Amino acid sequence: MSATPIADHAMLSDRHSSALVSTAGSVEWLSFPRFDSPSVFGRLLGTEAGHWQIQPADTWHSARRYVGQTLVLETTFTTSSGTVVLTDMLAMGEDNGGHRLGRDVPHLLVRRVACTAGEVELDVSYQPRPEYGLIVPLLSAVQGGVTARGGAEWLVLTSPMPLQLARGHAHGTTALRAGDTMHLALHRSTLEGRPARIWSQDDLAAQVDNTIAAWQSWSELHQSYEGPWSELVHHSGRVLTGLSFQPSGAIVAAATTSLPEGIGGERNWDYRYSWVRDASLTMEALWVAACPDGAADYFAFMATAAASGVGPDHGLQIMFGVGGEHDLTERELPHLEGWRDSKPVRVGNGAWNQQQIDVYGELLGAAHRLAGQLSSIDDDTKRFLIACADTAATRWPEKDQGIWEVRGDPQHFVYSKVMCWVALDRAVALADRLSAGNRVEHWKRCRDDIWETVVRDGWSDEAGAFTQYLGSDRLDASNLMMPIVGFLPADDPRMLATIDAIDQRLTDERGLVYRYRTEDGVDGLAGQEGTFLLCTFWLAHALALSGQAERAIAVFERAVAYVNDVGLLAEEVDPDSGELLGNFPQAFSHIGLINAA
Repeated sequence: MSATPIADHAMLSDRHSSALVSTAGSVEWLSFPRFDSPSVFGRLLGTEAGHWQIQPADTWHSARRYVGQTLVLETTFTTSSGTVVLTDMLAMGEDNGGHRLGRDVPHLLVRRVACTAGEVELDVSYQPRPEYGLIVPLLSAVQGGVTARGGAEWLVLTSPMPLQLARGHAHGTTALRAGDTMHLALHRSTLEGRPARIWSQDDLAAQVDNTIAAWQSWSELHQSYEGPWSELVHHSGRVLTGLSFQPSGAIVAAATTSLPEGIGGERNWDYRYSWVRDASLTMEALWVAACPDGAADYFAFMATAAASGVGPDHGLQIMFGVGGEHDLTERELPHLEGWRDSKPVRVGNGAWNQQQIDVYGELLGAAHRLAGQLSSIDDDTKRFLIACADTAATRWPEKDQGIWEVRGDPQHFVYSKVMCWVALDRAVALADRLSAGNRVEHWKRCRDDIWETVVRDGWSDEAGAFTQYLGSDRLDASNLMMPIVGFLPADDPRMLATIDAIDQRLTDERGLVYRYRTEDGVDGLAGQEGTFLLCTFWLAHALALSGQAERAIAVFERAVAYVNDVGLLAEEVDPDSGELLGNFPQAFSHIGLINAA
């Protein structure tokens, strides 16, 4: 059972796949060659599910940072006898800078170790376990490294130091003195693909330089935000870019699966897919934090992934695999004990076939925000966006599972109605660009009907606020989005009352915001969850829009206090311990940070 705190990890990305590295220099998660591929290293979720650790053999302490304007991780280990710097990255290929970030990557994890002072004995432990730990591969020593065969994976470890092999485990030690540098690397291919190989030290040194240069050139080209908290905003922009799948334009919600929303509970989900909602909000956030040059790719991906049709009789599927796959059937992995014994571990996500009618609003909201980048969209994409608006106009009166994907009974969620209003409001604004002038009057009528319904039936005198669903008295933090999307002004008395009700009755002792109260099991799940960082940023955002700057800044700074040592946020915060909980890093949290800043 992994006991390492979630916050003790840092993410590597090549915009195809991701890895998590702990403060102890251990790769605890790696999915090759896509974000949603089975893990090669998965000790994050199971003791025997694989890892690759490089650290001093003696007692040490570590400090970390990302090399300037990159997602290349640098961990400095200090011992009583000396200092070594471990630099980790998922390599970019040649000519991968600027707009080409993530093209033609070699699927190569590179680890450079440099002794900068004294002498340090280094300990290396390598234990690949493909297919989420189900396979113990056959390891074989070859000149310059170790090969691993098992299942569909062909893995080649480059190691200039000798390693001893024993049933799926390679281990060795070596001494480095000041000025010494060595490179290790893991190269992945499949049985039918281009074969992985041993890499020379010079070639790996070039990969390090190429990867740093690629990220830095992308940052310099794309990041011009100069507002408050600019360092956090720029870094969050790189994190969101690191969560995008370059080949298709898809954007994943997080790099991991099954990190729990409550320790020991069942709220453990696979977030390595592209939600229409999360990805659309990511594109809007990148409009602030980085030039969203992938906007056309993203909307083309959505139009292609949903090519089976969107309309009154066939709603938009709410999530897809990063290659556009529809069937994301959820299953459990009983051989994995889960992070801190939080079971079950799941892959796939059962929400894929839920109805969530808010997604039309997020999608068309992103299209409206990014209209300047969409001048060349094709006719298929135009028809797709028109169909999304038409479907929102037809389906807004229906019940759904809502933004939080409840597994209880569907309801008339206020947020879902509001986002259908957004879909139609933005479609009206985009009508000329979409060649849809003939639909404008119908869209306007439906938009106005939604507004009247929400204002009349979504408000509760008992709660003194807009509520979770029509006719209820329950609070829901998603209603903080009402002023953010322009449904009502933030200084409208009803919005001010809603903001205050959420601030007073939906927060914990730290002043962080819950999505909603889970005590009565309304979402169909047992157990409790942490406070939600996105919702806390929403509160800061809504307060700022209402002119309450001091309160807004206080809430924002409470939330960003949970950024870890390398600037990453998970989904939630444990209300008792203050630990980060949930999948990591979480796009939603970084989206909220960017927009609130």
